[in-house]
Amino acid sequence: MLNSIRNIFSIPDLRKRVIFTLLLLAVYRIGAQIPNPGISGAALAEFWEQQKGTIFGFIDLFSGGNMSRMTIFALGIMPYISSSIILQLLQVVWPYLEKLSKEGEMGRKKITQYTRYGTILICFIQAYGISLFLQSIKSPGGASIVPNPGLGFQFMTVLTLTTGTVFIMWLGEQISERGIGNGISLIIFAGIVVELPQGAQGLITKLRMGDMDPLRIIFLLALLVAAFAFIVFVERGQRRIPVSYAKRVVGRKIYGGQATHLPLRVNTGGVIPIIFAASVITIPSTVAQLVKVPFIQQIAQQFGMGMPLYSLFYIVTIIFFTYFYVSIIFNPNDVADNLRKYGGFIPGIRPGKNTSDFIDGVLSRLTLVGAIYLAMVAVIPEFMITGFKVQALPVIGGFLDRNLPNWFTQGLNIDFYFGGTSILIVVGVAMDLMQQIEAQLVMRHYDGFMRRGRIKGRR
Repeated sequence: MLNSIRNIFSIPDLRKRVIFTLLLLAVYRIGAQIPNPGISGAALAEFWEQQKGTIFGFIDLFSGGNMSRMTIFALGIMPYISSSIILQLLQVVWPYLEKLSKEGEMGRKKITQYTRYGTILICFIQAYGISLFLQSIKSPGGASIVPNPGLGFQFMTVLTLTTGTVFIMWLGEQISERGIGNGISLIIFAGIVVELPQGAQGLITKLRMGDMDPLRIIFLLALLVAAFAFIVFVERGQRRIPVSYAKRVVGRKIYGGQATHLPLRVNTGGVIPIIFAASVITIPSTVAQLVKVPFIQQIAQQFGMGMPLYSLFYIVTIIFFTYFYVSIIFNPNDVADNLRKYGGFIPGIRPGKNTSDFIDGVLSRLTLVGAIYLAMVAVIPEFMITGFKVQALPVIGGFLDRNLPNWFTQGLNIDFYFGGTSILIVVGVAMDLMQQIEAQLVMRHYDGFMRRGRIKGRR
């Protein structure tokens, strides 16, 4: 691996791309330290201590901590992601966008342009809502977060936050075009891993103060390594459907007559289903923060982390959104039509509807495995932190609470630094970046990171 890293910097073009990417990520981190004007930092910090587990804390994850500090990049890249998801959903129900998506490069550019317009619109709405929200709340100590509220603060907040998100979007596009890797993903990746030194420092502080013994830290590190290894193992998994192409004679040339495969990933939906599910599961807690009604407070309590209703609803929504999102991004009918158009067929399966039904059946079984995998990755880290509060179960809750071990009902009392969403993003982006660098090295006849050639998926 060290030799491969040296090869990266020995190739002028690849070296420039890597340095360019690092410089733009440094610009992003510098901008993340500039606070939004007109806000009291101390009062804001007190307020955000109460927002863990709400949708605000979830958004703060994707903004790299900028939302909790209310910097000029407070909205982060989330408006761009939301706009992209909305455009993907509209392609299913709006024939115009569906037609654009099939027009090649020009169609994709047009959809990208619409995504940018949607990002700006979402930024305006969110920034204005944030300005009104900040003016209306106070810290737990009673201090106003906005000392001088008014139209001037609202205008400055909308202008600053919208400009910050547009600038981040531009940085991401520049990284994708002139750097290495996917720019948007790398910005999210940088926002997550930048907090790693602080998490390590917190573990060291607990170790020095005696709050955590060395064996527990060793167990935590081993668990992190095992979690990363498991995610890499599943993310590289594929179901390869064999495809053969019939021979065609065009003029004096013969085309086709070869065998290949159609790769279907185990986790086709990626991290998007968890994002959808986490957004939905945090709605009760967020509403409870804004509406002080006893009934809503009781419901929000049942949807607290570690509660049975929370875990059940979280798992069900992850499975639902996995199937929902995969059905949007992958259409078996289009795949079957493309195979038939180019003379391809699956051995033993008739072209057309039979091929579509076969692919749909395989994809449905794979999606179930992928959904269970996503649910495990999302729920297990939270279970380690809070445990499973069985006392809330009707009838048998008290009996289970008395007889089950404390680690099951109270958690392991450790700070599992990466949540499920964070792990998937970090591992997925790192694998994608490594794969792109690997392709650049192999293309220039250098050895990649793996001794046996390129990074390959499993069957």
